Amino acid sequence: MGHDTWEVYALRYAQRADRVRADSFLFDEDAAAPHPIDYFLWVIRNETRTIVVDTGYDRAEAERRARPILRDPGECLADMGIDADGVDTVIITHLHYDHAGALDRFPAARFHLQSAEMAYATGPCMCEGALNHPFTAQHVCQMVAHVYSGRVVFHDGDGEVAPGVEVFAAAGHSLGLQAVRVKTEAGWLVLASDASHFYENFAARKIFPIVADPPALLRSYDRLAARASSRGMIVPGHDPKVCDLFPRTAGTREGAAVYRLDKGAGGALADYLDGLAG
Repeated sequence: MGHDTWEVYALRYAQRADRVRADSFLFDEDAAAPHPIDYFLWVIRNETRTIVVDTGYDRAEAERRARPILRDPGECLADMGIDADGVDTVIITHLHYDHAGALDRFPAARFHLQSAEMAYATGPCMCEGALNHPFTAQHVCQMVAHVYSGRVVFHDGDGEVAPGVEVFAAAGHSLGLQAVRVKTEAGWLVLASDASHFYENFAARKIFPIVADPPALLRSYDRLAARASSRGMIVPGHDPKVCDLFPRTAGTREGAAVYRLDKGAGGALADYLDGLAG
């Protein structure tokens, strides 16, 4: 593996079963059917470097929002032999509580963020409860403090974080959301984060109900497809199906666990996506 080729892992740290399809898809025909969600952060690494994508939320945030948590994100990283104190690069896809809720776990990191997300999370839209509820003011203020201490790297659309690791704008769910494109031995893999919560969002062009700009979200589905080597190399941000399709390298199927994403899910994923699109 070269210095520009990476392994990619999904770390599941929380789950919620008390949801229905109306919580995941606007105007769904089976709105009352159960529809659970998983919560992940991601690790990109090779022989020389480790990059963390998003920080998840910690136990304090879980209590504030009455959200279940399986394992603190810092503990999930430790299970992989990663000391959060020593991580020097963290990509934040957007500033919602479940993606930027443990920034203080990374005291040595520089955070990569879209300029549009910082502007959105600190601007007039946050005066509206319908828009600010996925954000936690404490987390946003922590990021502002990191700006002043020189620990934030801003991107305006496309940007390179490291050779073979790129970010690109994928707005819609949040106005400054970014996805991550990673070069792997199997091709270019895209961590969609909440540009597509579930495979069904991008495959069937369904809109998640928490959305700042619906037309932009639909355009972002196309951008995800354009940046990945194949549809099967787009990894959604919250889909429990990830845990069925990719090999588990640590943890249990029912609890906190680590899944290897760059090995590919094979024909099962292709068939699944065809079914969603058809």
